[in-house]
Amino acid sequence: MADRRDRNDVPRDETARRVAARREMMARAAKRRKRKKIQLVVEIVLVAVLVLGIGVVAWGTNKLNLVQRVELDETRVKTSSEVNAEKERQRQAQEQISIEDGQEGEAVTAEVEPEPTPEPTGLSGVDTIALIGIDTRDLNDTSEGKNSDTMIIAVIDHNNQRIKLVSLYRDTLLNIGEDYYGTPDTYDKANAAYNLGSAEQFLSMVNLNMDFNITEFITVDFRALTKVIDLLGGLDISMTRQEVIHLNNYNYETSEACGEPYEELAMPPQEEFDGAQQMVFHCTGTQATSYARIRYTEGGDFRRASRQRHVLELIKEKAKTADFGTLNAILDAVLPLCYTNMDNGRLLGMIQPVLKYSMTAEDQCGFPFVHVDDDGTYSGDDCVIPVTLEYNVTLLHNFLFPDVPYTPSWTVQEYSQGIINIAGFDASYIQKYAEMEDNAEIPGWNEQMDEEVRQWRENGGQ
Repeated sequence: MADRRDRNDVPRDETARRVAARREMMARAAKRRKRKKIQLVVEIVLVAVLVLGIGVVAWGTNKLNLVQRVELDETRVKTSSEVNAEKERQRQAQEQISIEDGQEGEAVTAEVEPEPTPEPTGLSGVDTIALIGIDTRDLNDTSEGKNSDTMIIAVIDHNNQRIKLVSLYRDTLLNIGEDYYGTPDTYDKANAAYNLGSAEQFLSMVNLNMDFNITEFITVDFRALTKVIDLLGGLDISMTRQEVIHLNNYNYETSEACGEPYEELAMPPQEEFDGAQQMVFHCTGTQATSYARIRYTEGGDFRRASRQRHVLELIKEKAKTADFGTLNAILDAVLPLCYTNMDNGRLLGMIQPVLKYSMTAEDQCGFPFVHVDDDGTYSGDDCVIPVTLEYNVTLLHNFLFPDVPYTPSWTVQEYSQGIINIAGFDASYIQKYAEMEDNAEIPGWNEQMDEEVRQWRENGGQ
């Protein structure tokens, strides 16, 4: 990797400089963190679990019986600790062979200091769970062959009574494991891993690219979102003309996938609704979900995450005034669309933390922090390139586990170099892209937009 020496040879002043640089980047990332919040669909599951807290345990257990259970093939789930321990054994064996060869066959005992491997999920009092939202198109199958459009790492810290959430951007270029043709170490968009090998391959991808040891997950498809919105009576959303057009296009597919009739959102006359101007529209479940799926505007996937956050905020506001019957109906509709390898005891054990622990905006972020939004120019694909993976994973562990010393594993270093080899963005680009904006925010109406509309009309805009 560019500008990198073996850690054992790095002087102490150089180590201090790197630590200071990491802290500076973390401070900058914190300023942007509010824009990169949790994506939408899976948090409906958390809201559903939260509602369980208003009832007795027996009632909650009965509700959780609605959730679909699945057993993981544990032989297919790779964890960071296991893989890197094996790499370390292989490294020491190779070191032993090299020493013996150097001594002309005379056996010499090699003393090699093991490479540190992360154990964040083994911390006492910390649970780490993967939350997955899939873009299913099959009403009878939510298990295999689907992309994971929402990917969230939830860290429940019982010691400090707080919950941290990390949203992995769906188009992030990562090592997703084996592809359809059996080729190992395939670099592709992160959301393809679930499609290739269900939860097992998804968990392995997250564990090995991000140095985790996660073995528990909850999955839900976006039908759950549409049902929640409809049960709450729909949502009032402020949109531009461009967003209404994209919403209607997306809604053909959303309606079909959810088994609902297509209903077009009526477009006001051009003299009333133009350019970047915004108007409020009352949206059904499929319409609001289609709005949350829009990514073909400025800001792409990052702006979509902002739309999803906006829809979630609207749902939360309406849920505050919903009666018990409505909330009960939401649980009945949502929980059968979820499946997990966690039993009722584990799920009920999560209710108390969700009810009582803090889950603030400062404890939510998007990954990768420092990235290039590539249109295919560098990697040959429309994706998000971490700059670099090793650097971003270091920031991630500092964010999630600030009191735990962390050193990137052999696997993260290898995968990071693999991405550099594909796209060319090594550590020398970190400073540049750490300072760039990603247009994640949905703009409000202002005078600049008035001027844009005036110019747009003069140029014959439709």
